[in-house]
Amino acid sequence: MIHFVLLISRQGKVRLAKWYTQYTVKERTKTIKQVTGAVLSRGPKLCNFLEFGETKLIYKRYASLYFCVGVDQEDNELATLETVHHFVEILDRYFGNVCELDLIFNFHKAYYILDEVLLGGHLQETSKRAIHHVVTEQDALVENAKNG
Repeated sequence: MIHFVLLISRQGKVRLAKWYTQYTVKERTKTIKQVTGAVLSRGPKLCNFLEFGETKLIYKRYASLYFCVGVDQEDNELATLETVHHFVEILDRYFGNVCELDLIFNFHKAYYILDEVLLGGHLQETSKRAIHHVVTEQDALVENAKNG
């Protein structure tokens, strides 16, 4: 099970944070600080998996963002990396070559897309086409509500 998803810039700024298990505000702050320090200090040739307390930290860098996921110790690392890549491909399809600014200015869309991909810490939908269809339909509903 996925416990959290963090998108962190190379400067250490959190661009997206989604928690699937209960953490207090203090625990969340501590976790973000520890994850940021651990991921940003690692070299590019090192493994993308880390032991992280009771969980396992899996991360992948895409352009200027690190996609970090905390999972159970027994979870498959490669399946988690594939889930991260799946999320990035959907963001790319929606935003057209997604960048950090897309996530800053359209964070609500990024959260909506993440909610379509993951539900309760588990992969919900594997079809990129289905997710893109749902997100574009939601955009149309929002536009209709604004105009009508």
